[in-house]
Amino acid sequence: MVSEHSAVPARAQILVASNRGPVSYTLREDDTLDARRGGGGLVSGLSAIGSDADALWVCSALGPGDREAVRRGVGEPGVLMLAIDESVHSDAYNGIANSVLWFIHHLLYQTPLEPVFDEEFRRQWGSYESYNRSFAEALAERAGDGATVVVQDYHLALVPGMLRELRPDLQIGHFSHTPWAPVDYFRLLPDDIAQQLLRGLLGADRTCFLTQRWADAFADCCRDQLGDDALTGTHIGVHGLGADAEFLRERAHRPDVAERMATLREQIGPGRKTIVRVDRTELSKNIVRGLLAYRSLLHSRPEWRERVTHIAFAYPSRQDLAVYRDYTADVQRVADEINAEFGTADWTPVILHVKDDFARSLAAYRLADVALVNPIRDGMNLVAKEIPLVSDEGCALVLSREAGAYEELGDDAVPVNPYDITGTADALHRALTMPAGERLERTARLSAAATALPPHRWFLDQLEALRRLGEATDAGGDRGPGSGG
Repeated sequence: MVSEHSAVPARAQILVASNRGPVSYTLREDDTLDARRGGGGLVSGLSAIGSDADALWVCSALGPGDREAVRRGVGEPGVLMLAIDESVHSDAYNGIANSVLWFIHHLLYQTPLEPVFDEEFRRQWGSYESYNRSFAEALAERAGDGATVVVQDYHLALVPGMLRELRPDLQIGHFSHTPWAPVDYFRLLPDDIAQQLLRGLLGADRTCFLTQRWADAFADCCRDQLGDDALTGTHIGVHGLGADAEFLRERAHRPDVAERMATLREQIGPGRKTIVRVDRTELSKNIVRGLLAYRSLLHSRPEWRERVTHIAFAYPSRQDLAVYRDYTADVQRVADEINAEFGTADWTPVILHVKDDFARSLAAYRLADVALVNPIRDGMNLVAKEIPLVSDEGCALVLSREAGAYEELGDDAVPVNPYDITGTADALHRALTMPAGERLERTARLSAAATALPPHRWFLDQLEALRRLGEATDAGGDRGPGSGG
């Protein structure tokens, strides 16, 4: 159900800003709106502060249902949805955030041909500025005196600086959920754009990252582009988002998951081990090389033929961009080739699903003997944390050293260079042959590390750090310099 008038506080004391909000709307055939609540760390975090905390989530209308909800004045308590011009949003989201900033931070460009920063890029960058300004103005208008604002991710990198100019009284944080590019790669950006991005984030009291590696890369870029004293006034924080163990374990034992486990067991066949991966078909997730490594395993170690099945869930992502559609087709093509080459009457080597089904993903988690997480580059990768938590018999984790999660889980994972197909095949063999006792011990340690900072604590820690900074400033300090937890 949706209400005709959202309970949006006139002046909030805790504000979150993100491209995607905690609710989305779809227009039914009878012309009514259906509201669906999302999940994730921010939703858990806001729930943890309590319903009386005078909080506001500012987000963008992302689809026709969202825009119709704004037009009708429909909303949810504590949510302000901005109906930014569709063309502006498309330029900012697809043209800049997902086609430039994402590519920079994940090192995805084929540099002999791209990027090309021409007049069209500059036009789209103007939309990115406008998009960020809309958020900054909405936050400035809705924030109470001395309020705390936590801005999320690369979509809104300019907001902290813009908001600082409008409301210097606010405590502002920014959190980057992606990696941060190293200096030499960040230099691909035009100098003025690179400096504008950095100054935007440096408008925050705290700019935060998932790992120390990404935080250090950001600091290096600031010094390279803006000088040795660039960080004066901004603290850098690190908060490694963990998995929600209580929710995952409860959800993984509901009847719909049991039904999907039965179906998967039938598809796998009796007595076979399982290698499980669950990803979006995002270029950085490296699904194709993972499949090629599995094919290499079957070539080099024929004893695994008909004794192991690769469960690969590759859910479509950003299909409005041609490069993502092509990549999704490549995933399907390689899976089909493996099945054609090795499959038998009663063994399908790769069970590939491309339709998102959370219950089926949890079923695969529970059945996993080996979890394959081999991104080219990843801010964190929660799948690497979730599978060990949910796996019924414990699982061996094959983990890319380029995943943010490697910083926390690397000691108990089987590490891989994500570009090394042969090395990944060898790692899969090592994981498949790991003794049961060792596998269980590693799983226990992985689970403990994975839950060290659960979503609600992750969010509350950021608020507490901003509160302490505010108190220090009130006591006569300043906004920096330094790096802090």
